Amino acid sequence: MTRAHDVPARPPVDLRVDVPHSARVYDYLLGGKSNYEADRAAGDASVRAWPSLPTSMRETRVFMHRVTRHLAAEYGMRQFLDIGTGIPTPPNLHEVAQGVAPECRVVYVDNDPIVLVHAQALMKSTPEGSTAYLDADFRDPEAIVGSSLLRETLDLTRPVVLSLIAIVHFVLDEDDPQGIVRRLMRDLAPGSVLALTVFTGDSNPEQVAGVGREYNARGIPLQIRDKAETERFFEGLDLIDPGVTLVHRWRPALTPAVGDGVRDSDIAMYGGVAIKRG
Repeated sequence: MTRAHDVPARPPVDLRVDVPHSARVYDYLLGGKSNYEADRAAGDASVRAWPSLPTSMRETRVFMHRVTRHLAAEYGMRQFLDIGTGIPTPPNLHEVAQGVAPECRVVYVDNDPIVLVHAQALMKSTPEGSTAYLDADFRDPEAIVGSSLLRETLDLTRPVVLSLIAIVHFVLDEDDPQGIVRRLMRDLAPGSVLALTVFTGDSNPEQVAGVGREYNARGIPLQIRDKAETERFFEGLDLIDPGVTLVHRWRPALTPAVGDGVRDSDIAMYGGVAIKRG
């Protein structure tokens, strides 16, 4: 069920195309077209600092596909809450999930006006399922879990996958991202799942640090975290095998044609999937 009315009307917004934006830089480095000169300049500078950045971004996207498909097919998950959605890049999460089970229901959450412009692309649900877009900020979990739209679309008495892909590195420690994740999981039923990635320099400290400098110098706050900091996001949950690992090493056999020849030093993202027990 497509729910176009779930995208609220907004007054005209200045997208500030003269300054880089994280969603547009990501789009550019993935080969998209929803970007501007400032975004391309930031992306090019970051790639000069670390040429493998586009590879790491692509493998992170593939991780999301792999996890979504696996949770829908093997764990029977039918509800997904995707926060930090970003500019739509097919296949989107709902397309992967509904490709396994057409009845899957998905709520996308983002607060960037850039993403809002493209949100209709996220609304093309199967007739059996449902998708909706919620304009809200990850840093305000109460607004997300208390949203009537969220509760109309998802049944919070049943398990939900909370998907946080490539978002927490834009939330600094002072804003307590681990606490935000715990708050979001608190209202989800036992059996719910957290799927999360964290930007790391463990696999290539010097060059990844260069990416961090380029982003921060251009006004895009970005925090690099190590494995121990990543594991803190999963405290109180049961990690499924293989635990927290570089994203291309998370069950690669599920997509055997992907990631061939990718070295650990090409990847700057940890990923993990964990279950909330009763």
